[in-house]
Amino acid sequence: MELRTLRYFVAVAEELHFGRAAARLHMSQPPLSRAIKQLEAEAGAALFARSSGGVALTPVGAVLLDEARALLDQADLLRARVAAAAGLAGITVGILGNGTDPGITRLAAAFRRGHPGVDIRIRDTDLTDPTCGLRAGLVDVALTRAPFDETALTVRELRADPVGAVLRTDDPLARRDHLDLADLADRRWFQFPQGTDPIWQSYWNGGEPREGPVVRVVQECLQAVLWNSTVGLAPLGHGLPENLLPENLTVVPLADMAPSRVVSVWNAGDNNPLIRSFVEIATTAYRH
Repeated sequence: MELRTLRYFVAVAEELHFGRAAARLHMSQPPLSRAIKQLEAEAGAALFARSSGGVALTPVGAVLLDEARALLDQADLLRARVAAAAGLAGITVGILGNGTDPGITRLAAAFRRGHPGVDIRIRDTDLTDPTCGLRAGLVDVALTRAPFDETALTVRELRADPVGAVLRTDDPLARRDHLDLADLADRRWFQFPQGTDPIWQSYWNGGEPREGPVVRVVQECLQAVLWNSTVGLAPLGHGLPENLLPENLTVVPLADMAPSRVVSVWNAGDNNPLIRSFVEIATTAYRH
C-alpha cells in the first residue's frame, strides 16, 4: 500500500464524501475513486459501503483508518527529521478544520511570494489534536483554534469568530435568531476521544461536562446533529460553516459563547526565521 493512496483513503474516510475528499486533496474525483478501488483490491475487502444515502466505513475500513493515520504520522515525522538533518529550506504547517478559510488563501499566496524557494508541506489534522501534531514534532507551526493547553507553546491570535449552535432545520430552536447555552442544557453534545486536550473539549462543550457520541472530524460532528439531534457548535463568518453544512442543518448564533480564536502556534524557543516570517504574514492575511 502506497502512502499516497493511504492519504487518499484517510481523506475519504474523514469526509465520508468522495467529492469533498477530492476537493480537499486538490484532485478530480475519478482518479480518487480508482485509487480507492485499487486499495480495496489490495486489502481484499470493501473499505466503504456505498449507497444512495452516502458513504460509510465498513468494519475493515475502520481498522485500516486507525492504522493508516498512525503510519502517515510516522511518515510525516520521518520526512521532517530527514529534511532537518539535510538542512533543506522547508516548513511544515498543520491546519485544523476549514482549509477554505479566505485567510489561509491569502496567507498561502503571500508566503509563496515572499519565500519562492521554500518547500511548504501541509498536514491536515482532525479535531482530536488542536495543536495539529506540534507537540509530536510533526509540524513546525500550526493554524488552529484556541483554547488548548499552551504549555511550552507560543500562541498568536489571528482572528476571533462568533460561535453558533448547529441544529436540524426542523428543531424548534432553529427558528430563533439567537440562543443561550442554557437553551441547550438538556441536549446531548458531541465528545472527542479519550486523551483529547481537556481545555479544548470543555470549550466545545460550552464549559460544562456533557454526554454524547464521540467524533473526530467536522463531518462526523455534522452527521451526529443530522441523525441524532446532537448539539454541535461551529464558528460563524468567513465562509464558515455555510460551505460545510449538509441540507437540513442550520446555525443559530450563541449570545453567551466566547468567540472561537483562530491562532498561529509554534514551540516556544523555536527561532526558525521561516516560522517568524510565517506568523507575521499570517497576522496580516487574517486581518484583511
